[in-house]
Amino acid sequence: METTCRADCDRCAGPMPLLARADARFCSSACRQAAYRERQRTERNRVAAERAARVPAELSSRARWVRYSSRKVPLRVDGRFASVNDPSSWSDFETALAATAGAGTGFVLTASDRIVVVDLDHAVEAGRILPWAQAIVDRLPATYMERGASGTGLHLWFRGSVAAGRRIRRGEEAIEVYSDRRYIIVGDRVPGTPLDLAELPEDAVEQLL
Repeated sequence: METTCRADCDRCAGPMPLLARADARFCSSACRQAAYRERQRTERNRVAAERAARVPAELSSRARWVRYSSRKVPLRVDGRFASVNDPSSWSDFETALAATAGAGTGFVLTASDRIVVVDLDHAVEAGRILPWAQAIVDRLPATYMERGASGTGLHLWFRGSVAAGRRIRRGEEAIEVYSDRRYIIVGDRVPGTPLDLAELPEDAVEQLL
């Protein structure tokens, strides 16, 4: 069966070269490369939209976002160093998500926002929450929870405040609590957890001690 050549370029709709292969889709390497870039951009936008749908609006609506390096150093969207004390080095969620600097995104905690993160280190093993961590999760109100970038930690996000950051090491338990001058790497939402932040009870942190 004879195969006829495509009459028009898939991208610019211009005429195909006379000697183009029968299966050619583009009239030139420039159109082929441009189409590739468009596909890549479309895929990035799709992934970004899916990611945005898994982040609470209480976080994504605030311009507290940074990128972070492989060594977990906070970065501006252009790759320069960022500081948790310098709001000019932070960005809005969409800009941070679209940036390519570093390894991912993080959220800067500020006292004025009244957002608290309870960080459980080494709380997940073989895809299961360890008993000590599950006991803490069960004691606290159901809230937005995500796995850290390492895949072994859990971040529980709340509305509230703490007087000062806390770091608790007790046997296998490794707990950190922060609400100010700290950035938190934002990972993947734990399926089934709320897409909003619960209020942290006033005595909750003391109960963890």
